[in-house]
Amino acid sequence: MSPPSPKRKASDAPISPPPLKRKVQSGTTKSAVASFFTPASQKPKERTLWTERAPDDDSPATLLVGRYEPEQAEDKTKVRRKIAAFDLDSTLITTASGKTHANGATDWKWWSNQVPGRLRQMYEEEGYRVVILSNQAGLTLHFDANHKGPKAGAQKRVSDFKLKCNSVLNHLDLPTTIYAATAKDMYRKPRLGMWKELCDDYDIPEDEIDLGASIFVGDAGGRVASVANPSTGAVAAKKDFSCSDRNFAHNVGIEYKTPEEFFLGEKPREFVRDFDLASYSFVENGAAAEQRVFEKANKQDIVLFCGPPGAGKSTFFWTHLQPLGYERINQDILKSRDRCVKVAQEYLQDGESVAIDNTNADVDTRAVWVEVARKAKVPIRCVWFKTPIHVAQHNDAVRSQNKVLNREGRSGLPPMAFSGFASRHKEPRLEEGFQDIVEMPFEFKGTKEEYEIWARYW
Repeated sequence: MSPPSPKRKASDAPISPPPLKRKVQSGTTKSAVASFFTPASQKPKERTLWTERAPDDDSPATLLVGRYEPEQAEDKTKVRRKIAAFDLDSTLITTASGKTHANGATDWKWWSNQVPGRLRQMYEEEGYRVVILSNQAGLTLHFDANHKGPKAGAQKRVSDFKLKCNSVLNHLDLPTTIYAATAKDMYRKPRLGMWKELCDDYDIPEDEIDLGASIFVGDAGGRVASVANPSTGAVAAKKDFSCSDRNFAHNVGIEYKTPEEFFLGEKPREFVRDFDLASYSFVENGAAAEQRVFEKANKQDIVLFCGPPGAGKSTFFWTHLQPLGYERINQDILKSRDRCVKVAQEYLQDGESVAIDNTNADVDTRAVWVEVARKAKVPIRCVWFKTPIHVAQHNDAVRSQNKVLNREGRSGLPPMAFSGFASRHKEPRLEEGFQDIVEMPFEFKGTKEEYEIWARYW
């Protein structure tokens, strides 16, 4: 019996059509071939220089900066103290495909045919410094050390963004810089990181900029949806996705306009802010007023906080309860509710009063502490921080971005921390077992200098 014939290897398989007759489709373009054989000295100079910047020495770079220098060098002796700053997407450009997000590096066109000419006029005739400030959260410049997912797609998005911007800047052909904030840090609008970078790059002290003549143009203006008018055939306009551009201009102290107002001369539309700083003015004696609101009522008791993250609970403890001798119980520090209960019971057994510095959003959570108080035979009081969620989110952003207001070095919280509280929150009631409920409407507490930091949009 003859041995079985060996299995044919993949490389031995017949090819149809045979290699000699098969046409191979090359992916190399004629322009690429021509560029390859063109001497370096004859190739056009790349006009956009790309760099990356980090918020501090210990963090990865999150700001992508492309500086364009035209062939005709700029006159450095001409001082430009008026800034014309623009958002990029849906302000200077839009997708050629009509899709919300670009298909690739070539999927762009001017938002209006008025755009390039108007920008050139501002630079050449009106003496403006023209710059582009764009939030680009979809880009990732550097991956976390623990990142295990695919990277090629993210790297391609960065490459496509650079190529698209190269094309935009080449068409515009003005000495300008584009700043792209890729993370939710100090660079992201409405925060002022990109503004400070452009001032440094162009060697303009912030206090020497002509704020009265400067302007920021962007599509995120907090505009509400408008209803179509059948009698005029007007098309309904969509609600803006945010108010970050308008808030950025407010922080800088310059005029704000939407693209429709600036390029097309349209009248301003109605807009709203979820959080309006005008509603929260500085109160010189705010802290003194709060001191009168809360006073120690028992020799020993439990004070239970109820309120969203960022409501000011910890600040209230350090300012008012610690001086009264209360011990703080905080789950962020102790890591579990069981551990919090155990430590609280130990303090109570030693005759101390305790403050439960957690969100305590729902009845079941608060019931745990009512039971602890019952077993310890001490009263339990509730301090209800009636801080709106959007204000709490603002407080969290201010705290995470400013060390001077961040006593415990906390990082910014994810949106789920606030939406989760809102979904579980039930107003505290005396029937739950509280001796009393002290309501604390939000009011900024701090110095005038701290208020100047807080009273920006973050």
